Amino acid sequence: MTEAASNIFKRLVSGIDWILVSAVFLISLAGLVTMSSLGRDSIFFDRQVAYLLVSFGVFFVFSLIDFKFLRRTQVIMWIFSLSLLLLGLLFFIGTIAKGAQSWLDFGFFSVQPAEVVKLVLILLLAKYFSRRHVEIRNVRHIIVSGAYAFLVFILVLVQPDFGSAMIIFLIWFGMVMVSGLSKKHLLAVILLGAVTFAFMWTAVLQPYQKARIMTFLDPLQDVQGTGYNAYQSMIAVGSGEFFGKGIGYGTQSRLSFLPEYQTDFIFASFAEEWGFAGVLILFLLFGIVIWRVISNALRGATNFETLFGIGMAVLLMSHFVVHVGMNIGLLPVTGLTIPFMSYGGSHLLVTFAGLGILMSMRRYARAAHRDVMRNEFFGI
Repeated sequence: MTEAASNIFKRLVSGIDWILVSAVFLISLAGLVTMSSLGRDSIFFDRQVAYLLVSFGVFFVFSLIDFKFLRRTQVIMWIFSLSLLLLGLLFFIGTIAKGAQSWLDFGFFSVQPAEVVKLVLILLLAKYFSRRHVEIRNVRHIIVSGAYAFLVFILVLVQPDFGSAMIIFLIWFGMVMVSGLSKKHLLAVILLGAVTFAFMWTAVLQPYQKARIMTFLDPLQDVQGTGYNAYQSMIAVGSGEFFGKGIGYGTQSRLSFLPEYQTDFIFASFAEEWGFAGVLILFLLFGIVIWRVISNALRGATNFETLFGIGMAVLLMSHFVVHVGMNIGLLPVTGLTIPFMSYGGSHLLVTFAGLGILMSMRRYARAAHRDVMRNEFFGI
């Protein structure tokens, strides 16, 4: 190894949170083992290996880039506008999959813009709240930040992609909760939304529309129809008992009772084979990931870096909680993936890109100067 290559390698490894990387690697490995053990179609396993290799590469490359240019309002607004354009293109050239027009197919690869816009929204809200720390309790900041999120929320919801729309809301809500905004004003907005929904439920929605909503919220009302997948998932999780059935012996998954085992219900597949003990280890690994993300966020050079890191933690926690919740029958089946485990390129690439940006912020935290602080808070 040449001296130049050696210096690059040392620079790369010195700025990485290896505890975070190790936990992410083990979770990704658990997903691969689960896919390979089912033995139905190796194409998912092979592609997932490729996706992970590319995603880890993106992670390390992004960790070397100084992303301080993201503190500039013009840059963030351009990125946000481009992400909205991608969402808008779906209505003209989007590919329909699983009943949702949510993919842009470019032939040799496909992109799910909803995944990209989640990361962009985190950047936008981090920038917005970091510049308004002095007057943050003004109610208009709830309205303005909510308008940004609502615009994305609607474009995702009409695809329809209920799961991603839910994540968009949770990202906004989670970042609002830690930004210092007035909790009284936030409560007032939530109550207004609840009153509006109650009015629509009683005076606007028709009986068949109410029935659809109730079935979505509680799919087990229709076990032979919309609730079939949720019911099979609950059976798979419960049948794993404490130590599981063993790798490759998950009957619900291998016998095709459990659909979408590689994406929507990979947690149920994992729980069936690894049991309660395996699930506890998986929860521990995710706990380590969230801990390290928040820890790195708190080391941020400015409020922007801290808020971005917390936004990433909210994104990961939301995906994890909703995915597990729908696999055990506590939440509606929305088709959300579980971070690092579920099959899919778009979510993996975006998540690893976000973590790579976080590592970059960790690496360059000491390089923040007084002029950078002035640029962030006063927009100079």
